[in-house]
Amino acid sequence: MSDPVRLQLLKQIGSADHVEGLRSLRDQVHEQMEALLPTRPVEQFNEQLNEVHDAVIQRSIILAEAEMARLGKGSPPVPYAYLLFGSGGRKEQTLSSDQDSGVVYQDPVADPEEVGLYFKQLCELIVAFLQVTGYPPCEGNVLSSNPEWCLPLSEWGSKLDHWFEEPAWEAVRYLLIIADGRCVYGEQRLLDELKDLFFIDMLNHQIILQRMLDNTMRHKVLLGIFGQLLKEQYGEDAGSLDIKYGAYIPMVNSIRLLSIQMGIRETSTLERIKMLVKAGKMSATDAAVYDQAFRIFLRLRLMTTEQSADGLYANNGKLSSRKLTKEMTDELKSGLRLGKKLQRAVFKQTMGRLT
Repeated sequence: MSDPVRLQLLKQIGSADHVEGLRSLRDQVHEQMEALLPTRPVEQFNEQLNEVHDAVIQRSIILAEAEMARLGKGSPPVPYAYLLFGSGGRKEQTLSSDQDSGVVYQDPVADPEEVGLYFKQLCELIVAFLQVTGYPPCEGNVLSSNPEWCLPLSEWGSKLDHWFEEPAWEAVRYLLIIADGRCVYGEQRLLDELKDLFFIDMLNHQIILQRMLDNTMRHKVLLGIFGQLLKEQYGEDAGSLDIKYGAYIPMVNSIRLLSIQMGIRETSTLERIKMLVKAGKMSATDAAVYDQAFRIFLRLRLMTTEQSADGLYANNGKLSSRKLTKEMTDELKSGLRLGKKLQRAVFKQTMGRLT
């Protein structure tokens, strides 16, 4: 997609006046970018694709706000930030992406129940509109329409305190989700204040690092002890490679844990790598090879199997090994060896902080 075409589509997305028109525009973008994937540098493709996702999400929120006003509910009663988590928070969405979202809003000075009800209804509309545009809701219910993920700042603070003080497996998973949070619409300062609370709690609860490390090491890279690629054994994906959980996620998790320990607030993996060098936590030489490996994983993840069910775009994260050339296979194996090296380094560094 040439820049004039992309810019024209972004302009149309930004002025769409109903959600069905927005869906049509997203379908156009999806089709055109899918065709461009083999020819574009991965960092350029990823940046442009995530710019489109942001534009569609932002417009869906604006249309939901307008619908609330039309229904007689008025405008947002207090400032708020609409947050993306997961790959959306990291600006690493593929052509298909589900909804991982939340809201933090300013503490109301009056009528907290009424304010809470407004945001509940608004977020239900936003989630519904995004489903119309093709984004399936998060299977784990990490959604702005879930009252647990749509709270005023003070209640978010209490929730974070609870998660840090009683770090059950789910609580640790939620804390790592918060670390990837990014404001896609609204007041950035509210997310900044939420992250302030997160990192203050990190300083006061260093023991949480052990639990975060356990979570980080859960997914192993798909490289066997003899250097062979570990393929899916059973079912309809037999013979395919789990690029999402066997290559991409192990590196995302490792870089995120190092970044959390250094108080780094950037959420994209490539930006985190740069900041780790700046903070003296990673050598420029290591950063260069990890950066290259991650770009390979991004490229392959963008090639994984696209699905469409009930009008929703989906992706299972699996890649048929038949789609890989010998060169791509060699690059993947090299990247996976670096992924293993990174996991070992993160384990050693984190355990060093705990002793």
